Amino acid sequence: MLNHLKKLDWILITAAILLAGIGLVSIYSSSLGKGNFSNFQKQMFFLGVGLILMFLISFSDWRVWKENSYLVLAFYFIVLLGLLGLLLFVPEIRGIRKWYKIGVFSLDPIEFLKIILIILLAKYFSVRHVEMYQIKHILLSGFYIFLPVLLIFLQPDLGSVLILISLWIGILLLSGIKTRHFLILCFLFALVFALSWQFTLKDYQKERIITFVAPQLADPLGAGWSQAQAKIAIGSGSIFGKGFSRGSQTQYGFLPEPHTDFIFAAIAEEFGFAGVLIVIGLFLIILWRVIKIAILSRSNFPRLLASGFVILLITQTFIHIGMNLGILPIVGVPLPLVSYGGSSLILTFLNIGIIQSIKAS
Repeated sequence: MLNHLKKLDWILITAAILLAGIGLVSIYSSSLGKGNFSNFQKQMFFLGVGLILMFLISFSDWRVWKENSYLVLAFYFIVLLGLLGLLLFVPEIRGIRKWYKIGVFSLDPIEFLKIILIILLAKYFSVRHVEMYQIKHILLSGFYIFLPVLLIFLQPDLGSVLILISLWIGILLLSGIKTRHFLILCFLFALVFALSWQFTLKDYQKERIITFVAPQLADPLGAGWSQAQAKIAIGSGSIFGKGFSRGSQTQYGFLPEPHTDFIFAAIAEEFGFAGVLIVIGLFLIILWRVIKIAILSRSNFPRLLASGFVILLITQTFIHIGMNLGILPIVGVPLPLVSYGGSSLILTFLNIGIIQSIKAS
């Protein structure tokens, strides 16, 4: 056991724990304004569970995922059933069917799906990388993405749709997709977006995209309110911030969802540019360590597995910060390891545990 612990990447683990710690501090601060600390208490519990699972998974053999196709597919179809169940049995909360309520906790199947898709796509492409010139492999891999994306789009959760498509395209590029095929995909996505705008996107989703493309047209008390308040919070933080629990936007309720969708703005307001640099620096450390593990991997499967986590982390972080800065539309994407949310936090640490099992093997 001690020998195994020595093989773990403790720089990666420390950076992840520090990010989660920063998230806890920010969640506690935003809880002060409401006088309700249930989110902070639950996040503490989620962090404990995530750390335990990370260490347990690090002792496992990553080859189990490579050698057991039926196991991976079984998890894939279980998660699909979970997504279908959301549409059939779960009532809408703020216009979306996204979580199963279990007592005081909520369960988001999409977070499980992200890990399963990384494993499934890594397994699929690791044995077909020399055949990537064949468009059939792009189409077949796209089928694995299409089914969950369709179910998630119907919730509707545009942010998760963007993340899953980005994950698929990222692994495709790493696997060696031809330029011509990539351009065809871009055209198809543009076509699908145009059709979605015309027939399937809801009014509030269109408003968010219009707010992004032409913010001067947005209603400052409607679709443009959230991003306007986030920009005010970020700008008012200056270099060192207003101080813990002293952010006016965060404490007085002007900044919506300061513990989830806009936690980056809350951190920027109270801890300033210095706090933002620390957060971004810790993310870069995690990316550096995981990329290093991917490069040193001896075969394609663990290399793509680690790379999939890198793509997922970059995509979610970029979208979240972009939302807060007003350079991307608001699509409800949490900041990994930092934002409140048990499913996201626990599954991110579970992912890190799988990466650690590759490092320790």
